[in-house]
Amino acid sequence: MRAALLAHLALWTSSTLAFYPYNPPWHQEAEAEKYAQKRASVSGRGDVGEAAFRFNLKQRTVESTRSVSDRAADQAARLTTKYAARYPPKAHTKRVIAKRDNDYDVMEAEKPDGKLTAGLDQDGTDYSYFVEVEIGSKQKQLYMLVDTGAGSSWVMGSDCTSDACGMHNTFGPDDSTTLVDSGKPFSIAYGSGKVSGTLARDTLSLAGMSFEYQFGLTTTTSDQFVSFAFDGILGFSLNTGANQNFLSAVATSHNLDANIFCIALNRAEDGDNKGEIRFGSVNQDKYIGDITYTSLEEGDDWAIQLEDMSYDGNKANVGGIPSYIDTGTSFIFGPSDSVTALHGLIPGAHSDDNATWTVPCDSDKNLTVIFSGVEHRISPSDWISPKSKSGSCTSNIYGHEVVQGAWLLGDTFLKNVYAVFDMDQRRIGFAQSGVTKTDSEDPTKTTDDSTETSGATDSPDSTATADLSLGKESYATDTATSAPSKPTGKDSSAPRLSAAHAYFPSVLCITIFALLA
Repeated sequence: MRAALLAHLALWTSSTLAFYPYNPPWHQEAEAEKYAQKRASVSGRGDVGEAAFRFNLKQRTVESTRSVSDRAADQAARLTTKYAARYPPKAHTKRVIAKRDNDYDVMEAEKPDGKLTAGLDQDGTDYSYFVEVEIGSKQKQLYMLVDTGAGSSWVMGSDCTSDACGMHNTFGPDDSTTLVDSGKPFSIAYGSGKVSGTLARDTLSLAGMSFEYQFGLTTTTSDQFVSFAFDGILGFSLNTGANQNFLSAVATSHNLDANIFCIALNRAEDGDNKGEIRFGSVNQDKYIGDITYTSLEEGDDWAIQLEDMSYDGNKANVGGIPSYIDTGTSFIFGPSDSVTALHGLIPGAHSDDNATWTVPCDSDKNLTVIFSGVEHRISPSDWISPKSKSGSCTSNIYGHEVVQGAWLLGDTFLKNVYAVFDMDQRRIGFAQSGVTKTDSEDPTKTTDDSTETSGATDSPDSTATADLSLGKESYATDTATSAPSKPTGKDSSAPRLSAAHAYFPSVLCITIFALLA
């Protein structure tokens, strides 16, 4: 079993992170139970029905020329596979969730007050986080995954005949008189699956911004995307993928005073979704205390050096290597020996393969991640899985070396912080989240040195492999895309730090999910 898993992970070896779909056994079990209950409700068997799934779900109609109700029923079983990754929300939760006709749950974010800000919706299980964008002359609304590990962006095309496209909103010539399809092919591999189609150009609107943008329009979309509510992926990486770099397009649109984006992720069990992504400035209402920054590693990924991790005040000595900050990944992944050292500090932790660890369900201590001398806490609500049918709980930190010699920190971590992605000064900043509930105090400074840290990683090749966590992305295209521009600008609300690396800083506050095929 472990050999098969390692072989699968090898498919994603790359210097470019992206959608990384990992679905651990406990999540498969929860998904199977959830969909069994839904199917029993639909067929009239059992009494789960509305009472069991009433979480203020809101319906979002799929604007497709094809009927999707039958397709959704046929695909229900597939959602219990390794690519399905949503665990059921707790029954006491009160929150607003949209439920599409194709049976996708969407926990809609509250409408933000600030300018250049959009709500971050999620699937109701903290597994994926996405924004609603408008594309084309008719402003067709589509969900796009926010993925700081992906350099490519695409949406499902109206000419796509794949099962996944039949269950999602699609985009095509009938939706816009300004759509220009270049006819030039693109293809992006996601583990055992892929998307492919042609590169197109049209107007994209998000967070009060509107600009012309090149993106992929798929004609083939693999089955793992049947499991997700979003209609495409919006790549927020600094690297160049199969199409025009999104952050570069935002920068050249001249909508921002500073090229930053900030992400605040909601935790479903906390209730109302107050998650958001803001461009150009930070939102002081979404974080507690100060934002502390760490310089990016060399290269064009959102990667910074991890100083260490600890449990209950005891350090694991697992730092000194890069850490990729990836909203497209649900969990945390690291080298097997480092993950083993960390779990060695947790009383009762056990693993048969040094990859997946069971932990006592009543563990109540925070894990901490240390960047630039500052500890950022991870709540047990996030690093411990829900209890399985057998009564066991699994750690959401997995010993899979997705990126060689590096950590991959996804939504398990990001739900606990407000994250600022600064392209101008090539740095990432964190503060304690003001969105998710926590018993923690402000982040703790562990050293007297408050300066940034920096390291180095290799730049990605022109052909890369992307994670589906979405995770690693490998793409092919007949066109060449320009590297991200290096706009200038300052974040007046953030401390001034060395700009030794003129990266594309946009302030983004998001947490996102990881899936594994």
